[in-house]
Amino acid sequence: MTLLAALVCLSAVNFVEAQPTARPEQVGLSSERLNRLTATLKADIDKGVIPGAVLLVARDGKVALFEAVGVGNPETKAPMTKDSIFRIYSMSKPITSVSAMMLFEEGKFGLSEPVSKYIPQLGGLKVGVEKPDANGKPALELVPAQRDMAIYDLFRHTSGLTYGFFGPGLVTKMYVEAQPSTDFPSNADLVDRLAKLPLAFQPGTTWDYSYSTDVLGRVVEVISRQTLYQFEKERLLDPLGMKDTSFYVTDKGKQDRIVEPFASDRSIGVDAEFNDARVAQAWESGGGGMVGTAMDYARFCQMLLNGGSPDGKRILGPKTIAYMTTDHLGVSITPGSLYLPGPGFGFGLGFAVRKDVGVSPVAGSVGEFNWGGAGGTYFWVDPKEDMFVVFMMQSPKQRVPYRFVLKDMVYAAITRPAK
Repeated sequence: MTLLAALVCLSAVNFVEAQPTARPEQVGLSSERLNRLTATLKADIDKGVIPGAVLLVARDGKVALFEAVGVGNPETKAPMTKDSIFRIYSMSKPITSVSAMMLFEEGKFGLSEPVSKYIPQLGGLKVGVEKPDANGKPALELVPAQRDMAIYDLFRHTSGLTYGFFGPGLVTKMYVEAQPSTDFPSNADLVDRLAKLPLAFQPGTTWDYSYSTDVLGRVVEVISRQTLYQFEKERLLDPLGMKDTSFYVTDKGKQDRIVEPFASDRSIGVDAEFNDARVAQAWESGGGGMVGTAMDYARFCQMLLNGGSPDGKRILGPKTIAYMTTDHLGVSITPGSLYLPGPGFGFGLGFAVRKDVGVSPVAGSVGEFNWGGAGGTYFWVDPKEDMFVVFMMQSPKQRVPYRFVLKDMVYAAITRPAK
């Protein structure tokens, strides 16, 4: 790294380390009402619902609430701290998406380009179509894809790829049986395995939660000629001062800060358990492999809220951020499928995006964007209210209920419009 680059990074770190704070009333929030939320968390901890949590609320560029409650490890009873390290799982996806868009801004790829231009084995794939056999039972027929998946499809989960974790179907069953990622392969090896499986849908036709962002991470590697972590660390994490965000915690001095769930709450899906973040593996999962702290992710959120610049160091252009956080879906949602953005939301390039004031069963603003992790972490950014919230816990069983509680109680604490 050059001296100039080092000074730029140091400047960025100094800024984020000195993230300004304010009393809630100074930024149009009610201390009394925010205290209701922390009291709710503490009561649930006392009842054994969750082991602990970290909550950060920021508005008008200032942190108004930053609290750690409960324990970070139910076995050792080590207290939760503000710098506790969490497996953020799918909250890795926005980080990967932003990283890819940095290359997009440099003209390194076009969104409409086929993924096969960079990963040839993902061209000419077959699509699995279920039809009844002679006995009336579902059978899988493989038909040619009408077109190759585009890079655009990777951002918005319309590639035709799937996971094995959610929903019924013969293709989904094939993913579960193939277990393409359970041994933590490299991104290159994962893509080779996915190329041998049929697509669940014709590319560009259906939103389906999938390995799409992992493939996007491989695209970043191919174009940048770096590993995904090398690129993200150099271009995004270090400039933002996200010093505890990585794919694995190999520094033994940090490993005691890793948060653990209850022993009975370690499943994040079908045949998917909490990984040991202390053991480095080949896989740098752009879709779900990162760990980090609440403050690290707050720095990322503030950058997004600022239109791509934390403080002079521009990560992305404001028009690019606006483009990413606009609904790009425009395709069907399979009836009965698990549509994770939820009613009232569309999907942008890496984020769920709110389209309606109503429709959703939780409070919010049009234009808000969010995502969460299977382990219980969650964030949202609300440009209309000049606010973002980062919530960190490790409890897969409670991940969805707390998203409702958080949004309803944080929005109830707003006492005036944003400045």
